[in-house]
Amino acid sequence: MPKDIVVIGASAGGIEALRVLVGGLPADLPASLFIVLHTSPEAPSMLADILGRSGKLRAVTPEDGERIRPGTIYVGPPDRHLLVEPNRVRITRGPKENRFRPAVDPLFRSAAQTYGPRVVGVILTGYLDDGTAGLWTVKQLGGTAVVQDPKDALVPFMPLNAVTHVKVDYCLPLEEIAPLLVRLANQAMEEEGAFQVPKEVEIEVNIAKEQKALDAGVLQLGEPSNYACPECHGVLLQMKEGTLFRFRCHTGHAYSIESLLTDITEKMDDALWNSIRAFEEGELFMRHMAEHLDHGENSQSAESILKRADETKRRAHLMRQAAVNGGGLQAARSSPDN
Repeated sequence: MPKDIVVIGASAGGIEALRVLVGGLPADLPASLFIVLHTSPEAPSMLADILGRSGKLRAVTPEDGERIRPGTIYVGPPDRHLLVEPNRVRITRGPKENRFRPAVDPLFRSAAQTYGPRVVGVILTGYLDDGTAGLWTVKQLGGTAVVQDPKDALVPFMPLNAVTHVKVDYCLPLEEIAPLLVRLANQAMEEEGAFQVPKEVEIEVNIAKEQKALDAGVLQLGEPSNYACPECHGVLLQMKEGTLFRFRCHTGHAYSIESLLTDITEKMDDALWNSIRAFEEGELFMRHMAEHLDHGENSQSAESILKRADETKRRAHLMRQAAVNGGGLQAARSSPDN
């Protein structure tokens, strides 16, 4: 059985890593490559052109339903998931996973569901841990797991999370991954038997294919948690795969622990700055009102408002210190400057 379906995920530092990888692949490679690189939704779709110039393989940003051909690189377009079905590519606008669309996990999961042991999953440089859950599924369904050596990666966190939670087959420096893919694609592999696709994988792939999450069976994926989805504020279901904990909401948004923590932290930071703005605006209003009352029989009211303004200023100062220093309000409160 050939290892001829290669799915690759990368984030920060990924463009240069991908250029090195595809530059080491021959024009007659008997495999198809599918690549997701985390990009902004507004970013121009230039990765296929870059990779096409970097090596000998044809690189395209595919249309939905495009046929899969060997010796071709298929690149996920901005703000769309890249998925794999039998003999064709799917391009969808399913819910974001790990804060991204395209995301690595849906690609890996769909490839594992469709091609099982024929799949090679590759995780390259990047932040956080998108791709770890997808690589775990690749392994569960008989595929091969390849990870760039974290010490060799420009940003080690995606590879490091992968090797922490997945029993990978190969952990290699970047320069050694292309020769490995060539060997795997050209070697006749022994049949590994049939692998039953878990119902949970089917549900998550269908969600990525734009099926309504509740209709797809999202409630079967886990137990309700105490946490709300940062994207839509629905209840998050807590899921467990091996040593991995993940979350998915009724709408379909999916989070790893790292991506959820990052999103929650950003929301906390936004809330803190909104509070600072409200307190500072309140102080300005109080002082302005005190100026109008600071005469005759209203002077006592003006003094009371000024005291409230001073207290508001003090609280705003504490919050600003917390926001600027990256610590909590308690840390700012206990600072020697207060």
